[in-house]
Amino acid sequence: MMTREDYREILKANTLRELYDVKTDQDKELPQPDVQKPCKESDLLIDLCPAGDFEGFKASFLDTLKGRKSRRKFSEGQISFNELSFMLWSTQGVKKIVNSGYATLRTVPSAGARHPFETYIIAQNVQGLDAGLYRYLPLEHKLVFLGGIPDMSERLDDATLNQKFIAASALTFVWAAVPYRTEWRYEHAAVKQIAIDAGHICQNLYLAAEAIGAGVCAVAAYDQDRMDELIGVDGKEEFTVYLAAVGRQA
Repeated sequence: MMTREDYREILKANTLRELYDVKTDQDKELPQPDVQKPCKESDLLIDLCPAGDFEGFKASFLDTLKGRKSRRKFSEGQISFNELSFMLWSTQGVKKIVNSGYATLRTVPSAGARHPFETYIIAQNVQGLDAGLYRYLPLEHKLVFLGGIPDMSERLDDATLNQKFIAASALTFVWAAVPYRTEWRYEHAAVKQIAIDAGHICQNLYLAAEAIGAGVCAVAAYDQDRMDELIGVDGKEEFTVYLAAVGRQA
């Protein structure tokens, strides 16, 4: 059984690679994992608003930083499709594809440019979107519709341990890690890198939302199995790590 001291070692630079003395799959010259989950030919893809349309969002950066906070009270107002596009691009938008397509430079940093997260959207009150589950495709800047969720509010409330403000939000961002993307390069040390990457992504969501008058509350307390089932991931090669409720500020 790991002790408190063992867990603390995870936070130290290179500790895990030294402890286990392992070669990574990158060292072994094994193929790199895909940077994005593939879609089916039958999937419905939805074009998002291009980055050029975001020029209207010109909030003061200083005011955005000062205003940023966790907000658990939302009005019944909708989040617009353009605003959702802006928040998705702000958190995982691709600026450049490099390394023969096996790495991306995005609006957030990631250890080794591995970007291990898939972004799922549980939409409840987004202008122009049917209620249901979506996944963001950063390479194409599109959404793929994954289907409706029966009893969505009740299941979301149940999966998030009855934190009522989440089911009352306009939408919920859910970030699921695909660990092997980072493990390919960092092996056991990936656990630290993935956790740090989650923080980068969520902070950008906070700032983007604040800039457009929306509110965010990040959540790390949830039922793992129920949350994974809700977004349709296997809980092993891909699983929920973090989520955030988003709504119009009350």
